[in-house]
Amino acid sequence: MKSFNFKIVFYLSGILLLLNTFFMLLCSVLSLIWKDDLSFSFLISGLITGSIGGFMYISGKKASRTVRKREGYLVVSFGWVILILTGVLPYYFSESYLPLSVYYSNDITTINLFYETVSGYTATGTTIFQNIDYLPKTILFWRSLTHWIGGMGIIVLTIAIMPFLGIGGMQLFSAEYTGNVSPDKIHPRIADTAKNLWLIYIVLTFAETILLYFAGMNFFDAINHSFSTMSAGGFSTKDNSIAYWRNNELIQYILTFFMALSGTNFVILYFLSRLKWKKAWQNEEFKSYLAIILIISAIISIVYYFHYYKEDSFNFDNLENAFRFSIFHTTSILSTTGFIFTDYTTITPLVTLLLFSLFFVGGSAGSTAGGIKIIRQVILLKNSIIEYKRILHPNAVIPVRYGGKAISQKIVYNILAFFVMYMFIWVSSAILFSLINDDLSKDYESILSSLTVTASSLGNVGPGIGVYGPTSNMSNLTNAAKLLCNVLMILGRLEIFTFVIIFTPYFWKSN
Repeated sequence: MKSFNFKIVFYLSGILLLLNTFFMLLCSVLSLIWKDDLSFSFLISGLITGSIGGFMYISGKKASRTVRKREGYLVVSFGWVILILTGVLPYYFSESYLPLSVYYSNDITTINLFYETVSGYTATGTTIFQNIDYLPKTILFWRSLTHWIGGMGIIVLTIAIMPFLGIGGMQLFSAEYTGNVSPDKIHPRIADTAKNLWLIYIVLTFAETILLYFAGMNFFDAINHSFSTMSAGGFSTKDNSIAYWRNNELIQYILTFFMALSGTNFVILYFLSRLKWKKAWQNEEFKSYLAIILIISAIISIVYYFHYYKEDSFNFDNLENAFRFSIFHTTSILSTTGFIFTDYTTITPLVTLLLFSLFFVGGSAGSTAGGIKIIRQVILLKNSIIEYKRILHPNAVIPVRYGGKAISQKIVYNILAFFVMYMFIWVSSAILFSLINDDLSKDYESILSSLTVTASSLGNVGPGIGVYGPTSNMSNLTNAAKLLCNVLMILGRLEIFTFVIIFTPYFWKSN
């Protein structure tokens, strides 16, 4: 095996940092307009990031453009890490301008700033800030922008790069949409693929912003929530999140619709944009995704409607209220966006359990959503059913079929390995979390928090259940617990194998 082509890794990572620089400088200009005294903080952050990015770009400019699997893994992992390391700079340089009321205590630590940055770029959406309403506009905008940048990056990773690396069965839709399978396919070149999908991403963000604005949000809130929605993030400009607009049904329906889109494979959105409805509907994952939303929403609606509940002016004996609540939160959790407009964990245990189960489902492959992904769930379920047939007919060759085509057993094993690794990391991290987050009381709430915070971090969902539920923030986690959550958020966003594999000795062998 040839040695590493580190220059191409530097070159591509440099481009990523230059993109980050552009957004920092944009925020510097906006700060001047908003007059919140943060222009210099973002300017110096941009200059540092741009200098590093420019050096890396120039160093690798003459590199061979051949990207093998090992370089691909490094680009994904290293690129994401340096994006986070530079993305923390605006928080760091702006720290003295932030009111202490937004922190849990006067003890402001660097790990807090890293937590906010990781949560932003990985589109997890949990925060260490409280009293968000008092944050400067530029900081609020940067938080949402990190979501949007991360979402933009993950589209390219999951559509163009991860299938090439063979990550957890992602090659399935690679063969279906980007390979030489059908003349009616999305462009096979990565550059063309990225261009088409980014265009859809940008157009949908713009469309949602306009709709939210005319529905009742001001433009600043509308653009921030659009960034958070399309990236499946969850950062809000308000401490109460969407509960701030709890009496505006139109805003809630608009957000629900675009959260559903963010959890949809962007290749499917590409087909829909070209009015290829039949081709989109033939996709098993897309149909399963819609079915889960509708079925879970219907169950929760019925539960609420027949179990009379009243919270302030929010009445579930009104069927429309019950349905709106149900489909909003089902879509929010399934797409891993994490928006809330009331605490769904304090109403009925059945609903809490149903929504918690969605932590382990996630959105579609090729979307901005986190989680295990529905395509893997479908194939695992099919393989489990087929195992019964294989027991009865041990000599029969019965392949798992997806989209009407037989799937190689190698892909099935890959998905099984991913699922086992995912659950092992979750259980292990939940145990570790309970040991290092020693400020929790040793009771049921402590156990629940350990299980749900780690699950939401690994799945990039956002809110947990219990002490760190939908209406809470992560400011009172111990520093060790925050660090653990940071690692889980990155692992979940990069599909686990992508990040873990670079720490194995075999990966670095040159033979």
